[in-house]
Amino acid sequence: MTRYLVRRVLALIALLFAVLVVTFVIFFSLQSNPALKSCGRVCSPERLKAVEHKFGLDKSQPEQFVIYLKGFVEGRDFGEGDAVRRCPAPCLGYSFKSDVPVLTLIESDFPVTLSIAVGAAVLWLLMGVVTGVISALRAGTRVDRSIVGISTATLSLPTQLVGYLLLLLFCVKGGVAFPHYVRIADSPWGWFTNLLLPWITLAIIYSAVYTRLTRSQMMESMQEDFIRTARGKGLSERKVTYKHGARAALPPLIVIFGLDLGGLLGGAFVTERIFGMPGLGNLAVKSIVDLDLPVILGVTIFGAFFILVANLVADIAYALTDPKVVLQ
Repeated sequence: MTRYLVRRVLALIALLFAVLVVTFVIFFSLQSNPALKSCGRVCSPERLKAVEHKFGLDKSQPEQFVIYLKGFVEGRDFGEGDAVRRCPAPCLGYSFKSDVPVLTLIESDFPVTLSIAVGAAVLWLLMGVVTGVISALRAGTRVDRSIVGISTATLSLPTQLVGYLLLLLFCVKGGVAFPHYVRIADSPWGWFTNLLLPWITLAIIYSAVYTRLTRSQMMESMQEDFIRTARGKGLSERKVTYKHGARAALPPLIVIFGLDLGGLLGGAFVTERIFGMPGLGNLAVKSIVDLDLPVILGVTIFGAFFILVANLVADIAYALTDPKVVLQ
């Protein structure tokens, strides 16, 4: 197991480095000069050169990348002399538009994204697994056909449609106040009630995949030899189904769940925009509109990091449920 973990961690580091290289080259190889966004409305050539020097944009791209990498480990200085500012590690630079550290912007908005992603993930996992198991155990019946039909229909629904329909139904027609983010430390109940609609929106979209996957995995596992052996030993049908059948169906769900959750932790772009939640997705959209490259780069790397970490956690969980994976 230790060797397996070491291999997975080394692979994560290599992939993260690859993400850093690719995103940096893409974002800082644009034809437009990034320093223009911080130069102000009246931008003289002298002022532009000063801004380029302040952010290190007057150096070659390889030099800029090396400085950027060092900023992650050691931090870096911006400016020089009395105007120097220290950006502590892990340094993602300063916003060209607001001159605020990118990490500060991410730390401010990440709790919103985390609240949306984790709450929705718990909800869609429960909905998907429960309906999938019921559908598998009632295969061929009206219940099964109804569940499969509903999940097929919801798979084709865009997030915008589901979100706006929920707003129309509950807020416009039902008189419920439009959701806004409330910190859990300020009001746990307000935090919960204001996030219900975003959670339900994502759960409806994502749970359909888990319903169909759980159903197929359960139906396949219930036909395996070890299930017949368990029944032959006289175990109850409940224990055979949930202890043996459901456990065998878990590994594929774990992998997909880790990827979905990791992707949402990088920003639920559409959902945050629909419900006006100031999360990482909303921050990314605003930074793209403003062409604020350090923020775009920071959010992209932050999102990629969570996807890779979630994938690592999913691989570990997969190995714990299926020890044969460690031997591969």
